[in-house]
Amino acid sequence: MTGLHERHLAVSPDWLALYYRDPLELTHGEGRHVWDADGNRYLDFFGGILTTMTAHALPEVTKAVAEQAGRIIHSSTLYLNRPMVELAERVAALSGIPDARVFFTTSGTEANDTAMLLATAYRRSNQILAMRNSYHGRSFSAVSVTGNRAWTPTSLSPLQTLYVHGGVRTRGPYAELSDDRFVKACVADLEDLLGHTRDAAALIAEPIQGVGGFTSPPDGLYAAFRQVLDRHGILWISDEVQTGWGRTGDHFWGWQAHAEHGPPDILTFAKGIGNGMSIGGVVARAEVMNSLDANSISTFGGSPVTMAAGLANLSYLLEHDLPGNARRVGGLLIERLRAVVAGSAHVREVRGRGLMIGIELVKPGTDEANPETAAAVLEAARERGLLLGKGGGHSTSVLRIAPPLSLTVAEAEEGAAILGEALRAVE
Repeated sequence: MTGLHERHLAVSPDWLALYYRDPLELTHGEGRHVWDADGNRYLDFFGGILTTMTAHALPEVTKAVAEQAGRIIHSSTLYLNRPMVELAERVAALSGIPDARVFFTTSGTEANDTAMLLATAYRRSNQILAMRNSYHGRSFSAVSVTGNRAWTPTSLSPLQTLYVHGGVRTRGPYAELSDDRFVKACVADLEDLLGHTRDAAALIAEPIQGVGGFTSPPDGLYAAFRQVLDRHGILWISDEVQTGWGRTGDHFWGWQAHAEHGPPDILTFAKGIGNGMSIGGVVARAEVMNSLDANSISTFGGSPVTMAAGLANLSYLLEHDLPGNARRVGGLLIERLRAVVAGSAHVREVRGRGLMIGIELVKPGTDEANPETAAAVLEAARERGLLLGKGGGHSTSVLRIAPPLSLTVAEAEEGAAILGEALRAVE
């Protein structure tokens, strides 16, 4: 145990998790690589939990941050803030939500918390529909709509939450159905659920579940849900904290895979837009956003420095077509991963979209989750110079792969080869 690790344990909560038996201190990064305090170099396939979206130490972002910090670092939302207005304009236009209003926060948790505040105020109801296996953050309200036992430390809640089928395609009571019948069964379940409840405020859903192990329903499920929700006046909140900004390759937002009946009423975002700077936010149509009847500000949301970073990062993303790169390189990566794990008795499924890929591990000969092997593969990959993430419901048996969207073909092939070696090393 290093001195820094001992100091960390002495001042940090027991529940503040660290990866690896010998935790890493990352000291610097460049492109898709990071270095630890011992000088070891790693190919980063997790990007600080999908947050380093474009590249480590991206010159355009660091330059924007330095220049803005040299002018003014902080002012709060009590004053006009040019970078905040400029980024809000761009996000509103990209959101697909008509007459959109944007409110900036400091994290995805806070964004989802704000979205539920808006929905419950607008609908005058504290009932929320959420997806099983979901994750929406660590605040009191966010954990109360998280359908994942491992990330829900209390049963107390300001909300009444009801959980809906559909977020996981290949497990659960409808797993054996065709995609079409799966969607119909989930819609029937939603209809039945609404027949037994009071009026709900909103459905909150991740188009692809992040912490849950990069699981997703068939395209069109949330569009089918939307028809039901609209009949009841229930809002749809699309949690795009992990799926936003083109990570899935096929779409700029995850909700666009379910777009038949229009955009969500509320969209939340965070993580990648700041490329590591602390930015979250909510987009909603004006009628919903303006429904609060009390004062509200944000001290740190919309900080001039973070907004400057977000503007530079978004410009780089669009000018270099990184969503297109996620589609192209991500498609190659998932093919390579399926090839290198073919025949492994530990691998149940390789799934994903763009540069958002999950490898679900099981105990050989069974369908039972295997968190021990997942942890061992994480260690073996690190020893070989590759950083991965973990997730997957309460079992934490899914390897999560989400590198910066500027990943090259050569780096994708290198990472897939290392992961194959790591898996073989623990078999």
